[in-house]
Amino acid sequence: MAPFRLHRAVTPIGREDGAGRAARELLDPQYADEALLDRLYRYFNQFIGDLMDGVAGGGTAGGIIAAVVIVLILVSVAALVGWQLRKTSRRNAMATGALFGARATTAAEHRETAGRLASEGRWSEAVQERLRAIARDLEERALVDGMPGRTADELAAEAGAALPGFSAELTAAARSFDDVTYGGVPGTRDAYETMTALDERLRLARPVPMGGPA
Repeated sequence: MAPFRLHRAVTPIGREDGAGRAARELLDPQYADEALLDRLYRYFNQFIGDLMDGVAGGGTAGGIIAAVVIVLILVSVAALVGWQLRKTSRRNAMATGALFGARATTAAEHRETAGRLASEGRWSEAVQERLRAIARDLEERALVDGMPGRTADELAAEAGAALPGFSAELTAAARSFDDVTYGGVPGTRDAYETMTALDERLRLARPVPMGGPA
């Protein structure tokens, strides 16, 4: 005959007891070296899990409160994401119209790129690179400041003050750049050659002394 054994009844763990055990587990030394973000992520998951438990079995009042808290959290997260997206969009919008990209390129490199693009018949890009060559050359010669995010119009205004005899042509060059870059106007050989001729003459130009003749 098999020996008779007593089986101890398994007592369900109450909610408060479970929370206490979870808290003691989180204080365990094995979590001491856990990364802060990992720890916060785990706390957040536990918090959401407790709220979901409240929705499922916390009674009518408790379930309503937990559901409201979950909705508020979701709304807050959505608002935070939307704010970050709008911030990024505004930052990108402020950068719209800038002459240069992130990489610093010399005037000679811009001219070389412009010539290659022109030889391939890519006139819009060639026009862009030629104006960038003009802008970088003026910066390298300290005729304009090296201002990050400068637009073509700002370049024309500042360079026109230093070289008044070229003011009208610089304004026209800036308009040509904006047309092919943002206005959907296709570049042409004539536009590129006009920009190239301006670049060559600007390379020989000298600023007007203060109080000197224009």
